[in-house]
Formats: sequence, structure tokens, C-alpha cells
Amino acid sequence: MTSFGDLLGPQPVLLPENTDAEDALLQKQDPVQVAAAHPTASIAWAYLAEAALERGAAAETDVNHDIISAYAFARTGYHRGLDLLRRNGWKGFGPVPWSHEPNQGFLRSVGALAKAARAIGETDEYARCLDLLEDCDPRAAAELGLD
Repeated sequence: MTSFGDLLGPQPVLLPENTDAEDALLQKQDPVQVAAAHPTASIAWAYLAEAALERGAAAETDVNHDIISAYAFARTGYHRGLDLLRRNGWKGFGPVPWSHEPNQGFLRSVGALAKAARAIGETDEYARCLDLLEDCDPRAAAELGLD
């Protein structure tokens, strides 16, 4: 794990704002429409994944359409976030602080992917997501209800 205070480690990555997508979601626009208009915005995919997880948890079966949809939405947000992180200097490890709001779309997508993976019994993916969150920001898992 890289500490934020480690002067020899990589500097924290602070993603740029995506104000159009973020504002649309804050104004309660349909996340489906926001994701369609801003497909690179991890935050839109995170909203979709979290909503699908919530619906899936309310269903009578353990694995259902909503859980699988959540997995797909979360994986999309995760990959779009990885693309953006790499374009902003991230080398696959190091701090991605939760406290920087534009990072939260990516981190929320990773958290939703962890929850969906756990729901379908994909324990290796669940563990990888937790490890990634820990490396990005040790506080992220707790913020996402994964502690």
C-alpha cells in the first residue's frame, strides 16, 4: 500500500471534473440519459450500478437480472475510470483519494463491482476490488459500506 505521505511513492491522482455529468445527476436527471450523453463519466455508471444493486437486493432471488446489470454497469464505470486515470498519469497503483470528488465515480464503480461480484459468488473479483480500493484510498471501502 502506498501512503499519501510517502514522498518516494507516486503522487495522488486527482481526476478532472466532469461538471456536465455531475450536474445532471445532482439535478436528478435519469442516469440512463446521463450515461448515454456522457459515456466516459464513471459517475453515471456508478449511479446505474448502485440503483441496480438496490433493486436486486429487494428481489426474492439471490442472483437476478438487476444484480447482473449492476455488475455490467459497474464494470463499465470501472473501465472508463481506468482510462481516465491512465490519461492523468496513474500507472496502475498509488493514491486515488476519495476526498477528491471527481475520483468518486471511479471509486464508487469499483465498490459497486465488488458488491455485485460478491452477490454472484465471484470471490476473486471481490477480493481484487477490495485490494484496489485499499491501494487507492484506505478510507474508500468504509465510505462505500465495504468494511
